[in-house]
Amino acid sequence: MSSTSETPSSVFHPVAFASCSIGLPRHTLHQKIEAVREAGFDGIELSFPDLASYASRHFGREIAQDDYGSLCEAARTVREMCAGHGLSILVLQPFTNFEGWAEGSSQRQEAFARAEAWIDIMEAAGTDMLQVGSSNSPDMTRDLDQIAADLGCLADMLAARGFRLAYENWCWATCAPTWRDVWTIVNKANRPNVGLCLDTFQTAGGEWGDPTTSSGRIESGGITAHDLARTYAGSLDELSRTVPGDKIYFLQISDAYRLEPPLDAAPSPGSGLRPRGRWSHEHRPLPYGGGYLPIVDFVRAVLKTGFRGWTSIEVFDGKFEEKYGDDLRRFSKTAMEAYQRLMAEASTESTSKQGT
Repeated sequence: MSSTSETPSSVFHPVAFASCSIGLPRHTLHQKIEAVREAGFDGIELSFPDLASYASRHFGREIAQDDYGSLCEAARTVREMCAGHGLSILVLQPFTNFEGWAEGSSQRQEAFARAEAWIDIMEAAGTDMLQVGSSNSPDMTRDLDQIAADLGCLADMLAARGFRLAYENWCWATCAPTWRDVWTIVNKANRPNVGLCLDTFQTAGGEWGDPTTSSGRIESGGITAHDLARTYAGSLDELSRTVPGDKIYFLQISDAYRLEPPLDAAPSPGSGLRPRGRWSHEHRPLPYGGGYLPIVDFVRAVLKTGFRGWTSIEVFDGKFEEKYGDDLRRFSKTAMEAYQRLMAEASTESTSKQGT
């Protein structure tokens, strides 16, 4: 265990780094792993695009995203690489647009076939958790009972191998953009191996921030800054009182830039991606790295649930090269320092249900 394990921030919370959040396309997965471990992290989130890129390098040819045999073989090698550096693979991510397709549709058939293959990859990688992001397809059902039933089916597939499902609200999702939405769905699914992945950006950026306004905060309905702060605080209080800490499987951490000029409110003409989705993909720095969202309050609320699970840095900073160049080690060290500062700040008033 690294020396950072003795700090208050990681006595109860092992900390990972999402592989998709460090470096640039030219950096190898091995380079990322070395930098992450040197900075004192305990594990990684294994991103599917990183696995596919590693597989292509490993085999010396382009590996298709549905070449699951090769991807499983590559995952076994990544597992060995991480073990050799003393790192765990926390989760395979991001599994997207799975739930809510019409019965008998080609989309549903593809989603379940893809799930079977990803479960094989999980086993090869040696991880027991799959991160599922709430679907952003405009063609999915709005029926929460069906969505929950789909997640229940996936959970049963995972349970057959002793695996878990971490369901995350994406703040641009079609039906489940908030923590309340995914918590409702998780309860409806009613499986012991289904829990939450919570994310500082997804909640603070969805319930308080807005990339389409000059203020960077929600202004719809003429809500004042004071009333917005009160509404956000009420949501966090509800989270800390109603979600058991052991149903939060892990917590992802990032911030967001205030955008000047703000984003257009319409979906992207090319991808159809909603504004918060575009914001998420390129404008999420480390805590204390130029962002402005009220993320400390969110982390504090999560800690009040009694949560003692994994935390993870997941950032998407379009200014990475401008700020860090090729220096993955400096970036990883900065990430660890920001993480420790955030957890220390959030822990100062974190009481109630912690039981310590």
